[in-house]
Amino acid sequence: MSTETGTAEGTESRELVHFVTQQTRFALINNILQHPDQLPSMYELEELNPSVSDATVYKHIQKLIDKGIVKEVALDDDQRRQGYPRKFYGLTEDGRAFLDDHNLLAAEDTLQQIYDTITDKPEKMVKYENAPRPDSI
Repeated sequence: MSTETGTAEGTESRELVHFVTQQTRFALINNILQHPDQLPSMYELEELNPSVSDATVYKHIQKLIDKGIVKEVALDDDQRRQGYPRKFYGLTEDGRAFLDDHNLLAAEDTLQQIYDTITDKPEKMVKYENAPRPDSI
């Protein structure tokens, strides 16, 4: 590998680290990691980020999808149930590997423990949390 290529890859990697650690995007990644199935719905992400508008949550999730860190997964038609979400958001394999390579998954277990202690979840959030999820992500 030439020095120029190594430098370009290093710069690209640093830029991606900066991108994913932007406050709102990193909070969303942490919300995904702390979710019991690591597949929250958009509603759950919005509820976990009350200081950010729903439009902002959606915009940042889309940016994470565009960069290949997060993917949207939907239930198959035969799994869908009325009144429940059908789309969920999880880390891609490449996204998880990138975060792991840059030591950004270190708090994963702690995040899940913190999530388990949230006791004042709205009824709709509890319902969505228990909604059917796609079998594979």
